Amino acid sequence: MLLFFLSFLFLLFPSPSLSLNQEGLYLRQLKLFLSDPDSALSSWSDRDSTPCAWFGVGCDPVTHSVTSIDLSNSNLAGPFPSLLCRLQNLTSISFYNNSINDTLPLDISSCQNLQHLDLAQNYLTGTLPHTLADVPNLRYLDLTGNNFSGDIPESFGRFQKLEVVSLVYNLFDGIIPPFLGNITTLKMLNLSYNPFSPGRIPPELGNLTNLEILWLTECNLVGEIPDSLSRLKNLKDLDLAVNNLVGKIPISLTELTSLFQIELYNNSLTGELPRSLGNLTSLRLLDASMNDLSGPIPDELCRLPLESLNLYENQFEGNLPASIANSPRLYELRLFHNRLTGVLPQNLGKNSPLRWLDVSSNRFTGEIPASLCEKGELEELLIIYNAFSGQIPESLSECRSLARVRLGYNRLSGEVPSGFWGLPHVYLVELVNNSLSGPIAKTIASAANLSLLILDNNRFNGSIPEEIGWLENLGSFSGSGNEFSGQLPVSIVNLKQLGSLDLHGNLLSGELPTGIDSWKKINELNLANNDFSGKIPEGIGRLPVLNYLDLSSNRFSGKIPLSLQNLKLNRLNLSNNRLSGDIPPLFAKEMYKSSFLGNPGLCGDIEGLCDRRGEGKREGYAWLLKSIFILAAFVLVVGVVWFYFKYRTFKNARATDKSKWILMSFHKLGFSEYEILASLDEDNVIGSGSSGKVYKVVLSSGEAVAVKKLWGGAKKESDENDVEKGQFQDDVFEAEVETLGKIRHKNIVKLWCCCTTRDCKLLVYEYMPNGSLGDLLHGSKGGLLDWPTRDVKSNNILLDGDFGARVADFGVAKVVDSTTGKPKSMSVIAGSCGYIAPEYAYTLRVNEKSDIYSFGVVILELVTRRLPVDPEFGEKDLVKWVCTTLDQKGVDHVIDPKLDSCFKEDICKVLNIGIHCTSPLPINRPSMRRVVKLLQEVGPENMPKTAKKDGKLTPYYYEDASDHGSIA
Repeated sequence: MLLFFLSFLFLLFPSPSLSLNQEGLYLRQLKLFLSDPDSALSSWSDRDSTPCAWFGVGCDPVTHSVTSIDLSNSNLAGPFPSLLCRLQNLTSISFYNNSINDTLPLDISSCQNLQHLDLAQNYLTGTLPHTLADVPNLRYLDLTGNNFSGDIPESFGRFQKLEVVSLVYNLFDGIIPPFLGNITTLKMLNLSYNPFSPGRIPPELGNLTNLEILWLTECNLVGEIPDSLSRLKNLKDLDLAVNNLVGKIPISLTELTSLFQIELYNNSLTGELPRSLGNLTSLRLLDASMNDLSGPIPDELCRLPLESLNLYENQFEGNLPASIANSPRLYELRLFHNRLTGVLPQNLGKNSPLRWLDVSSNRFTGEIPASLCEKGELEELLIIYNAFSGQIPESLSECRSLARVRLGYNRLSGEVPSGFWGLPHVYLVELVNNSLSGPIAKTIASAANLSLLILDNNRFNGSIPEEIGWLENLGSFSGSGNEFSGQLPVSIVNLKQLGSLDLHGNLLSGELPTGIDSWKKINELNLANNDFSGKIPEGIGRLPVLNYLDLSSNRFSGKIPLSLQNLKLNRLNLSNNRLSGDIPPLFAKEMYKSSFLGNPGLCGDIEGLCDRRGEGKREGYAWLLKSIFILAAFVLVVGVVWFYFKYRTFKNARATDKSKWILMSFHKLGFSEYEILASLDEDNVIGSGSSGKVYKVVLSSGEAVAVKKLWGGAKKESDENDVEKGQFQDDVFEAEVETLGKIRHKNIVKLWCCCTTRDCKLLVYEYMPNGSLGDLLHGSKGGLLDWPTRDVKSNNILLDGDFGARVADFGVAKVVDSTTGKPKSMSVIAGSCGYIAPEYAYTLRVNEKSDIYSFGVVILELVTRRLPVDPEFGEKDLVKWVCTTLDQKGVDHVIDPKLDSCFKEDICKVLNIGIHCTSPLPINRPSMRRVVKLLQEVGPENMPKTAKKDGKLTPYYYEDASDHGSIA
């Protein structure tokens, strides 16, 4: 009876799952195995008869059988669901941009009808399954942005129908295998951004006669470009950039008449550009920058209807062919850092929508073409370091699209067109080192986005207009070496974003305006060599980040404000004024003497500063001087006797003392080692790290040097760690001396000399006052020791031998060891203090994403002032401590309490960048290019960014294509 009743209920209220077909049951089972925090699969209901209406499911309209699964961008997590292979008619699977993890299983081969497989931007690891080649109908395979490692399976040479394969941004570390040339059906092969072992481009790739796209960017390729690639007659896009290719560009490549884009930048190619490039009638985009190419730019190339031409950082010479101006779609022309001469084509820009023009650091002459902005799209105009003459064209004053203008270091003259000052979108105007004249026009009020105004060393005159104070985004105003006159406008105190004001060497006069203390972000104030008068405002002492103050050679009078003692100054100069009274106690030291010279009424405790004292005081000391003279005579007699007996001992001791210090100089010095040694006290320490301390030493000449004192002391032979550490310090010292002692480069810190004894080693550097991220966060006591320096041409950071972490410039493409010149992984650097990216534990590989993680750790160190590993963290490290503390206590318990609270918003931005970089999953970490952009955005609000490089096909999945340009 009970059984009958249950059967009746079952018939009356049937189970809802009984109506769902078998394919739907498979998918419902799949749903149980995937993490779905965003409920993307909420529509997958077992009340439906088929899954065809479910999110991401595609079915045949006749048979209602599932043919495709597309769950892209759904935030799903879990291992790859092999269960999908039970769907007999499934031809397409896409889990693009999810969190699919673990390895790709061998039974993927059971998806026998699969044609399209997209697992890009996930967290898959391990080696590629060799069984993938057993999927007979597979045409499209995209595994971009995972953590696959090892070799590409040899079985891949058996694919019969594969047309597209993309393995970008993984960890493959074998060579690019020749057997890929067997997949003759391929139309696209993209292996970019993998840490392959050094190897040549396999000549067998020339067998891929159906290939349309070949991207091998940053694949550690060496050797020459093989002639066999000339067989790729259908090739439209060839990208071999960022490798170590050598030799000439093969003439055989010019037979590929279907080519639309060629990317060869950042290699070591030599020779001339083949004139037969003119045969490539389909070519629109060419980038052969950052090589060692020479000779003229072929007219045949310039006669093509090019859209983008990048040939910068080579050794091209001769004229720029006038035919380039006839290209109807030319939007980008970058030729900087070559040896080009002659004039720019005078109709350049007349026939084309020119957007980016950079011909800096050449030898061009003549006038700036008036037609550059004819189409109204010009955004960047960079012609610095040439010999252009004449006036700035009036037509540029109507170019409202301009955002970045650098015309400095030329021979331009005449007045700047009035409208040019007020371009609405421009954020950088640099006119430095020309012969331009006239006033700054009041139209500058319209330049609402102006952030950097650099006018030094011209002949500008007249008063600075009141309208300058309306520029809310102005962060730097530099107009030194001109003829500006009158008072500073009262409105200038309204510039809340102002970080630097340099107007030294003008004819400015009057008192400084009240309200200067509103400049909360200013770090440099230089008004020297003018005719300012009145008192030095007390408000200057309330500027929280000011570290450079020069008011010398003016007519300031009255007392020096005591509030100046609140500042952390790297430079102070109040000399040659009319100041009087006492010097504030903090500055009443010999080391500051040069800062106060030339003030007749200024007295203090610095000997020799005042020219005369009270006569009564002199007479009061006269008797003492006479007594000292008599006593000295007596001591002299006694001393001669004593010296006779102690001469030999004294001589030997003196010789021994001098022998302790060995001085090795690399430049002409204006100081001795004894002046350096006398200043190595704790008050002058500006940094400390794993290898020693850094001192700021102000010399008697008034100049400052930075002295690195390496940890010393004799090591006990029984202590193996100490012995190794001592050897490491010796290696550090020798590497740093050998490298920096020979380098002469404007972008690399100068090593003046080194001083050594048996137990102590000193390195004396040029002092770098402009600071770094460490200075931004921690002021002059940053707690970080070493200065990496940047080689602008190679865009590399040169680390000193200590592999320190202080970053002086974030425009970094890769890190190299300054001793060997070879690439250096940031993970290795961070690893020296106990920390590297977590995936190293199972991949034993370091790559760009590992570097980003280590860089993020450095950022977190700076923001928190904590070490990567600390007993306080317990079993956690710095990254986990930051995340846990943020969740439980908030940001105030994470950031260094010594940081100025007025910069909390910016500090939090930097903290977020560090957290982003240290994501436990490599795919979530930004690229270094993205990190640079994020760091550049910290600071002045609403600063316009460099425009994107539109129209360029690229294998870059996270960023735009090569975003190169002269250093701004």
